[in-house]
Amino acid sequence: MAEPTSSTRRVVGIVAGQATSDGAGVKLSRIIGQPALPDLDPFLLLDAFGSDDPQAYIAGFPSHPHRGFETVTYMLAGRVRHRDNAGNEGLLGPGSVQWMTAGRGIVHSEMPEQENGLLSGFQLWVNLPARDKMTAPRYQEFAATEIPRIDVAPGVVAALIAGSIGDRRGPVESGVTAAFYADLAFDAGSSAAIALPGEHNAVVYVYEGVLNLGEAGTPVAAGSLAVLSLGGELRLAAAAAARALVIAGAPLREPVVRYGPFVMNSEAEIHQAVRDYQTGRL
Repeated sequence: MAEPTSSTRRVVGIVAGQATSDGAGVKLSRIIGQPALPDLDPFLLLDAFGSDDPQAYIAGFPSHPHRGFETVTYMLAGRVRHRDNAGNEGLLGPGSVQWMTAGRGIVHSEMPEQENGLLSGFQLWVNLPARDKMTAPRYQEFAATEIPRIDVAPGVVAALIAGSIGDRRGPVESGVTAAFYADLAFDAGSSAAIALPGEHNAVVYVYEGVLNLGEAGTPVAAGSLAVLSLGGELRLAAAAAARALVIAGAPLREPVVRYGPFVMNSEAEIHQAVRDYQTGRL
């Protein structure tokens, strides 16, 4: 992002989610990682999934590989079972978070464990710097009770996954990208200001209601993502009840070469990742 730094962030672009499917046909909305917003350094992908029709998600995400980045799964409703070839297993329920560092390679599955009812949540992909792409895989999982809930302002509550608000910190340690990730809930007529590191790229994804962002009060409706200018403070206001994700991170400013589930810095590294997966060395 080439926007100049200012003390207050403003909206420089709005992107609507694009309907697609992934895994074994799971229907979702792709927000980052689509033609209108291929990435926003260090973020490679943001998907929102949600349905009360089991046929839209029950086939899940069978065993598949990753290398070179981190996946972050945040559940709003329903349950998903994670298993991987490093021996990790976890059951993600409402309000829980999984932060998985694929590093040099991991093969995992993410499968719903219900046949009826609502499933909804988000998955974010965070790039790793070149020096960490071949690090050992790491798995972090946090129950809803481990995610701090912070009264940011009257009528505004934040579930803080990563980063800090005042003297409170989220449980996830995200390394060099120093990610900020919070789920904010607004009562009608409420407003808040969130301090973000000035040089971090940042977005707001509204998934319920409408939020007005920045000093200009730019409206952003549910299903849309606002790309923000560089700066410090982010101002948000809601005339009616609303919910949104606020995500920010330090840009890596490195080459990005992608091929499906692999994200490296060169074509040669991608070819090696494919060979390693095909020969069982991932």
